[in-house]
Amino acid sequence: MSIVVGYVPDGTGFLAVTEAVQQARWRGSDVVVVNTVDRAGYTRPTAADERDLDALQARLTDEGVPFRIEHRDASSTSVAEVILEIAEEIGAELIVVGLHRLSPVRKALLGSTAQRVLLEATCPVLAVRASERF
Repeated sequence: MSIVVGYVPDGTGFLAVTEAVQQARWRGSDVVVVNTVDRAGYTRPTAADERDLDALQARLTDEGVPFRIEHRDASSTSVAEVILEIAEEIGAELIVVGLHRLSPVRKALLGSTAQRVLLEATCPVLAVRASERF
């Protein structure tokens, strides 16, 4: 079984990967890291570029847990749908997502990826939130 983690290149994404690695060690599982690029491309801060992904790969190699990185296009779907789809495809035993503070307007217009994953996942979901100073 695998642990799916939604990754963005910030403190919350770092914490989500840290928790996914810890869970993988406890459970004897592998980690599947999911990052997406949407219509805005790499201008959106949630899209990991090549340097981010190389650093993430080096970190996960150092951690010593089996892993793979899924960097997918989400221009015709939502990030939550991509995470949920991958979790279903591999029969994930856990999904780890990071929580970001959203303004009420942004949440109303864009929705919350973490909220949708929490509500629609067919496996347990661990939500983490980094401190603002992370």
